[in-house]
Amino acid sequence: MIDPTTEPARGGGRPPAVSALLALLAPLTRPSADHTPLLAHVSRPWLRYLPYVFAVAAISSLLPSSINVLSSDYGLNAGLAAGLAVAQTVPLLLAVSRPLPAWWMIGGADLLTSLLILTTGRDTSSVWPWPATSLVGYLFLMLPLALREPRRTLVSVWLVTSATSLLLSAIAPGSRFGGDNTLLAAALSGAVLVLGGALRERAEAQRLLAEQEHISEAERERRTLLEERARIARELHDVVAHHMSVIAVQAASAPYRIPEVPAAAAEEFSAVAGTARESLAEMRRLLGVLRSEESAAEKAPQPGVGQLAQLVETVGRAGVPAELATPPELAGTLPPAVDLSVYRIVQEALANVVRHAPGAQTWVSLAVDDQGLKVTVVNSAPPARTESLEASAEGTGQGLVGMRERVRLLDGRLDTGPLPDGGFKVAAVLPLDTPGEKPA
Repeated sequence: MIDPTTEPARGGGRPPAVSALLALLAPLTRPSADHTPLLAHVSRPWLRYLPYVFAVAAISSLLPSSINVLSSDYGLNAGLAAGLAVAQTVPLLLAVSRPLPAWWMIGGADLLTSLLILTTGRDTSSVWPWPATSLVGYLFLMLPLALREPRRTLVSVWLVTSATSLLLSAIAPGSRFGGDNTLLAAALSGAVLVLGGALRERAEAQRLLAEQEHISEAERERRTLLEERARIARELHDVVAHHMSVIAVQAASAPYRIPEVPAAAAEEFSAVAGTARESLAEMRRLLGVLRSEESAAEKAPQPGVGQLAQLVETVGRAGVPAELATPPELAGTLPPAVDLSVYRIVQEALANVVRHAPGAQTWVSLAVDDQGLKVTVVNSAPPARTESLEASAEGTGQGLVGMRERVRLLDGRLDTGPLPDGGFKVAAVLPLDTPGEKPA
């Protein structure tokens, strides 16, 4: 039976004070896994060398000063003073990439310096327990430490610094020396740690915000693309449904229009008509899935090349003078998908002119050659400081995304970009390889 009076304390048999001390020291033994130098990720190359420049400058100024202060003011041997000064300053170069190991080196050298001053130095009017040069170098170290290590490590560093200062001050009261800088060391080191930690957390928050904005922008682009594809699918439903309806009607009426149709052929026609009607029903269900609450107006008949003149006139009333050049025989001869796509491409291009170049002269032209149907919308540079007419734009709001999707659907080509004179060009080539539907 275990005697309650001899039962070990919680925490693996260690007293609570020891467990608390180990918990305090644990972060000090786990430096950050990121060993890249400070400012290594900045865009300007010369900024990446600034931490090393500051470290070398600090070493160059503190090293001779520390040797002089330790030997002249505190009475240490010149060689010993030089060794301690090197240990207190040179690790500042290591602090650029590994600040916590540098803290162990500089902190240990500072503690050893104070103990040697206490045991072998002479009474002096200088401050205790930290020589001024040691305190300045220690504060230089606090900044890279705060910019790299987590908050828990910084708290441990400050507590160890403060506890060590209080312990040394208790061992040798300031009456033997010129003054006690224990509170000053604790306050200044804490202030630098807080400042550096705040800068690090602010930079981290800005980085996470930039990443989130990048992800949000990618999601917006993807959503825009999917919305435009769904819109094109809804519009093409009418085109495909028309052809399927014609197939159904022709197949159903074939036995009556064609004399002496064999029974097997009549049965086949009936099966084709039934399949066409089933396909139409499935397409209506698909359209119900694709159609959103805001798409009720899309049930109207789909526009085409024949409505381009009215579109150009509407844009002209909105303050964008536009001219249309199209072969008169083109209307009504294009494949339905091409006819609809031409109208939407021109509509989006003119809407972009209204939004981004209000008042600019615009030319719309259609032409047919061996490559297919060429659709070109070109605008000049907008007049200086014209009021935005975005409210008058009649596009779908998808802009170049919608144009690219329509051209890709028809295996065509799209060329867009600014012009040297400040204008903008949209040029699309749509193939006309559907048998029997190519315009004359």
